[in-house]
Amino acid sequence: MASMLSVISDQVQVVGPDGPLVVGAGEDVILPCSLKPNISAVNMRVEWYRLHTSDPLVHLYNNGVDRNEDQITSYRGRTSLFREELQKGNTSLKLSRVKVSDEGQYKCLIQSERWYDDVTVQVSVEAIGTYPVISVEGYSNDGGFSLLCEIKGWNPEPEVVWLDNDGNLLPAEDTETLKDTERFHVKKRVTVQDSNTNRFYCRAILTDHMRETEIVISKHVEEKEKQIREVDVTLDPDTANPYLILSEDRKEVTHGNKQQDLPDNPKRFDHWLSVLGKEGFSTGRSYYEVQVSGKTDWTVGVAKESVKRKGNAPLNSETGIWSVSLWNGIEYKARTDPPVPLSLKQKLQTVGVFVDYEEGLISFYKAETGSHIYSFTGLSFTEKIYPYFNPYFHNKNINSAPLIITSVRGFTPIQAGGAYAPTDP
Repeated sequence: MASMLSVISDQVQVVGPDGPLVVGAGEDVILPCSLKPNISAVNMRVEWYRLHTSDPLVHLYNNGVDRNEDQITSYRGRTSLFREELQKGNTSLKLSRVKVSDEGQYKCLIQSERWYDDVTVQVSVEAIGTYPVISVEGYSNDGGFSLLCEIKGWNPEPEVVWLDNDGNLLPAEDTETLKDTERFHVKKRVTVQDSNTNRFYCRAILTDHMRETEIVISKHVEEKEKQIREVDVTLDPDTANPYLILSEDRKEVTHGNKQQDLPDNPKRFDHWLSVLGKEGFSTGRSYYEVQVSGKTDWTVGVAKESVKRKGNAPLNSETGIWSVSLWNGIEYKARTDPPVPLSLKQKLQTVGVFVDYEEGLISFYKAETGSHIYSFTGLSFTEKIYPYFNPYFHNKNINSAPLIITSVRGFTPIQAGGAYAPTDP
């Protein structure tokens, strides 16, 4: 049909924005498109579609109604025209809750019975991800430190730099960049030498956005490491969900087949398959290890004493549970809000949990190698915190292996010598 029509550019034109549109992930955006002169488009066909895709329809208005039966699934419920503006020739599209996958070129095509014209709109989506997470990977004989900076969930790929205490750029080593379906994850390493301050910064930069994390390496690492308390954690049966089975020595927990007849009390979890450790932390540096091998789903971490025990409250850092999880046997995540995917090359067997109460730091390690998994930084504790365990459903015995509190095998968290503080200038 379009081939039989003519473009009357000297009478009516379709016009759009002067340049690309830049929008943050999660925000709403208006894709400008209108007729010049401002004649009514009420009885015209207005079609918005993606370029360079096999299934392109984003929004279709025709004969006075929206016809979105063939709309791309990911756009359903997120697109709309300004109906009251159509009579003024305004055919702009509102796109709600923008995703990184929405990035690309859009065509706005307007068609009457006698002519048609179109305009292209470029949309760029920015996603500001996690604060940099810094870990100390090792020490050299000459007094140097090997530092790793990791950021996740950014788009496009940000610039990641290391700086010393005076703000001077440090010559970084290898940079590892990964990209999932939407966002970039970057790891950047640097080797630094012992100095007067031992204060270093990792900074992620994207146009007008910046996130920075600071690490201070103690000059007396060996002395500080001796202050780490290897906690003999046992499970608190008064907090255990009635479906959980605890071993006699209170070192193992798994999901049972039926609910036990246990007295209800304010401390007991009644919805999530959760249990706390008997020993809490209110000062100093503490470390313990949990065996997770043989399981497809689990959550391990720490929880504040006042965490909600009753009902379906979210299990994440916003509600006072700082933890890491395995889902579906393959998905490792830090339980932030929303969760942060963790890129692990090998399946975890034993998780080390390190708590620095005064520094507001909770770190997780692969206990066998001492390699860093994830850290919650910049926390401020005002109450006791307790080890947290969730073995999840046994899933017809597929996930029946217990979570086991094991003896510490001699690894001491190397991060004990560092203080971490994310900053947002």
